[in-house]
Amino acid sequence: MWQQIGMAIVGFGGGMIAAGGMVALLIGLGITPRFAGITHTADRILLYEDFTMLGAVAGNVLQLYEPSLAVGKIGLAVYGLGAGMFLGAWILALAEMVDVFPIAIRRLKIKVGVPLIIVTVAAAKICGSLLYFYQGMYR
Repeated sequence: MWQQIGMAIVGFGGGMIAAGGMVALLIGLGITPRFAGITHTADRILLYEDFTMLGAVAGNVLQLYEPSLAVGKIGLAVYGLGAGMFLGAWILALAEMVDVFPIAIRRLKIKVGVPLIIVTVAAAKICGSLLYFYQGMYR
């Protein structure tokens, strides 16, 4: 029993470290302030950041304990909407990260092969994703 309690504490702690890093990256990239700016609700930015962290904690608990949740079609729709918004936020952040390529290329003084570098990065991402799903690592 003590071993299971210890494993639960270590698992939860490790998940919190990963989730905290993800939330810090999400907030650090400026996604949360940008949402507040777009919706003209900058006075509630701390609430947005609190709910972002709450979502990370809830996701950690759900991933760790895998409870069976019978939420029905409405719950599935709400989850789908939230997951879509989250994914859209990450796509927005990644689109801003594309600005890193011109800066890095200028600083590294790369003159030739830029398209090849970009295609190689994209191909590596595709290969990694295919390998991930082929080996069934997602479950």
